[in-house]
Amino acid sequence: MAPSKKVPVTPGGNKAQIDRFLKDVRNLPQTGQSVGTGRMIFAMDATMSRQPTWDRALQIQGDMFAAAFEVGRLEIQLAYFRGYKEFYATDWLADPNALSAAMTSVQCRGGHTQIERVLRHGLKSAQREQVKALVLVGDSVEENADDLAALAGQLGVFGVPIFAFQEGQDPMADAVFHELARLSGGAYCRFSSASASELRDLLSAVAVFVAGGQKALSDRARQSGGLVKGLLAQLKDKP
Repeated sequence: MAPSKKVPVTPGGNKAQIDRFLKDVRNLPQTGQSVGTGRMIFAMDATMSRQPTWDRALQIQGDMFAAAFEVGRLEIQLAYFRGYKEFYATDWLADPNALSAAMTSVQCRGGHTQIERVLRHGLKSAQREQVKALVLVGDSVEENADDLAALAGQLGVFGVPIFAFQEGQDPMADAVFHELARLSGGAYCRFSSASASELRDLLSAVAVFVAGGQKALSDRARQSGGLVKGLLAQLKDKP
């Protein structure tokens, strides 16, 4: 089903999206300052539209986890939706091998998006225990935009920013993902096959920040440079 109304789409190409992403992260609370305490939900759209780039996306996301595990005991819960009302969430995983096995076992299936279930799951988790961030990777939105926005706002109240990463050019996904990030106090960025390396750096930076705070991110920036250095500079500029 289609969302009830459209949210205005922010203009600009991929570089502009990345610049806005870094600017938004600057204003995030400095979470994860103690190494080994970060918990993050990583939610993937596993519907059939993502099949052509699925293997590439798994590799990028795997690099993100590897970078985070290097700096602390980051615990990640993998969640995904696909098919007819299929939604799954793993236990909290601190072993990179277990996480990799869980990710590579997922296969895409036809079906509609279930972002509302992802957000409700994140909210329920945040009510039970501390969750530092929710990362959402997808390419479309087939749900009511206002319902999703309301849930994103509630996640923001619980201190769970949404890092929304959009694959492709779908204008509705662009608009709604922007709102989810804004209302939760998170950040948004679009990616494609042409920006895979940039997405890898940004995802890794988010995970490292959740796991180890600014010190860990600073160490990461010295190794990676580029966008990660820009992210670190803006975090240090936070009033």
